[in-house]
Amino acid sequence: MVAFMTERFSDLDGFDRKILDVLAVEGRISVTELARRIGLSKSPTQARLKRLEDNGVVRGYRALFDPIRLGRDHVAFVEVKLSDTREAALAAFSAAVMRVPEIEQCHLIAGAFDYLMKVRTSGMIGYRAVLAEKISTLPHVANTSTYVAMQAIKEEGLSPVAPSTGS
Repeated sequence: MVAFMTERFSDLDGFDRKILDVLAVEGRISVTELARRIGLSKSPTQARLKRLEDNGVVRGYRALFDPIRLGRDHVAFVEVKLSDTREAALAAFSAAVMRVPEIEQCHLIAGAFDYLMKVRTSGMIGYRAVLAEKISTLPHVANTSTYVAMQAIKEEGLSPVAPSTGS
């Protein structure tokens, strides 16, 4: 049995933070170039990167696409209120959400509604179909409220890691 390993932000030293800062902007950088940028040789940089990956700090690498060029420029934020909020209902809802590709993000919220979703489609007609055929049919959905984004002012991935004040 493998022990569950977690590394917390406070466990990261200055070199780890530099690695994360560079990867947040350039995920395809070579280890050699990464080492040069952070001021270490290749071997210790590679070992640190492997540790960050093994401990789940770096969960993966992926390409970022331009949604406008792909015809998916309609963004709606959807508040979802469930009819049942017991643990089994939350689990069923969450599992079903994972199967809807148009739902980019879904967060359990403490407030007047239960979940907040970011939904991306090709337009209002596409969104109405997703709402009617997919979101409204998710387990335990009682009602929804939709807010359509008119323009994305800032839309990025996770920001680079702030430098440590203690190391």
